[in-house]
Formats: sequence, C-alpha cells, structure tokens
Amino acid sequence: MSLEMVRGLYDYHRWANRRLFDVTTALGEDLASREVGRQFSFPTLTRMFGHLYGADWVWLSRWKGVSPTKLPGAEFPTLASIRTPWDDLEREQQAFVEALTPAGLDRVIEFKNTEGKPFKLALWPLLQHVPNHATHHRSEIATMITLISGSPPDTGINTYLLMKTGQQ
Repeated sequence: MSLEMVRGLYDYHRWANRRLFDVTTALGEDLASREVGRQFSFPTLTRMFGHLYGADWVWLSRWKGVSPTKLPGAEFPTLASIRTPWDDLEREQQAFVEALTPAGLDRVIEFKNTEGKPFKLALWPLLQHVPNHATHHRSEIATMITLISGSPPDTGINTYLLMKTGQQ
C-alpha cells in the first residue's frame, strides 16, 4: 500500500462521511434521533454518526500509542454536538496520515481492545480498516435515510473520484 493510496482513501473517507452527515443534518435533529430499527448496528442516525466518530477516534489513539478503554460516540445527543469534535478529529487524523512515511506504514502497532486484550498488527492494514469499517456503517446510514426520506446521494468511491476530477 502506497502513501498516495492511503491519503486518497482518507480523503474519500472524509468526503463520504460528510456527504451522508450533511444529508442527515438536512433532515433535522428530530428525524436523526428517531429510532429506525434495532436491526441496525445502532438504532438512530445520530448514534450511527457518533459511532463513526468514535471508531475513527479510537483507532487514531491506538496508532499514537494510547489504547482507550471505552469507545466514545454515545455521549452525543444531537448531530450538531458531533460536528465540532469530528471536525477536530478529522484534522488530527489528516495530519497523522499526511505525516506518514513509507517505512511508517510497516510500523507494528501494539494496542489493547476496549476489554484490555493485547494485539499487534502492522499499521497499513489498520489504515485500511478504518474507512472499510465506515463503509459498512455508511451503508446502514444510507438504508436508514432511505427508510426515513428516500435514497441519499451515492457515496461510492467512483462517484467521489468523478466529482473530484470534475467529470461529474
């Protein structure tokens, strides 16, 4: 995995998260906090976005040598309460990704999960894991939005690339 690929993947990750977040914000806080169903990983759109934030935060912490014992995300009562911390986190995450070196991609990350179980993995697959994990939850968010108001705009990487290059 090259640095160019990692950086492009994180640009896409931020774009796709923001695109669905903006659509959800336009629905309003009442609909975003409405329970859509327990069949989803989290039953409300607000809680789903809180989880996306929390997962990004926990992994960035681990990459920096800290193993949090709790996954944040449930503490956000509204979409508005998530946006500023998430903006700050995205800047920190982007700075981390921009500062990576080719050798840094192979660095072994030693971390503990929230239950305290230790693990060791190279950084590069963990860097892939975060946007991949978010894709799963973005698909749930898109389904939730569809149930509430209709299908949201596409967040696929091809759409991102076409928009970024001015072809769409």
